[in-house]
Amino acid sequence: MEKYYVVKYEGPFGYIKPWTAVRDSETYTQQFLTPSIVEGIEKKLFPELLESKDTNGKVLKIKRYRLNYQGLDMQQERTWSKGGIDIYKDKGQWKTNMGILLRGVMLHPNLYLAFDNKSDADRAMEQTICLCRNEDLVFPMEQFEIEKNGFDTINGFELLTSDAKNGFKVGHNRFDNAAEMFGELKVFGNPIRES
Repeated sequence: MEKYYVVKYEGPFGYIKPWTAVRDSETYTQQFLTPSIVEGIEKKLFPELLESKDTNGKVLKIKRYRLNYQGLDMQQERTWSKGGIDIYKDKGQWKTNMGILLRGVMLHPNLYLAFDNKSDADRAMEQTICLCRNEDLVFPMEQFEIEKNGFDTINGFELLTSDAKNGFKVGHNRFDNAAEMFGELKVFGNPIRES
């Protein structure tokens, strides 16, 4: 029976910025990883893949993933425009270009990465990764083996790579000359955990 070697990561919170959100005043985390996010995680875990241009736009070692979490929390984030902070007086009132954004952040996300061989899983088990923002660290907590068809018993969201006809657009791949990315979102069991 063919199996996956799975590494389970856990963290306190995570926010995956949707590609359509620029400076929306209120936005919620994306609940799946795009192909370029998976490729970025893979290149962080296996930096030797950065050396080869043939790997751009391809995910070679991470075969599947699953993402679940306990709930969402609205958090405020203070922002300012690209030019930096500007404070000025206009018609007798002090004004600034600073603002407050509301972000729907995942609480206690679990990310499962599946590999074809144990040596790749062992390397992944020794490293932390982040869910898009540097502060959203997830830590390797356990490693286990599972039959390939048994991976679908893990609750959570997974985006399966697709084409424009069968999937929806999920952004542009920064590793593949900004090529459009498409996928089909699959929901396995209940992706919102109680504990």
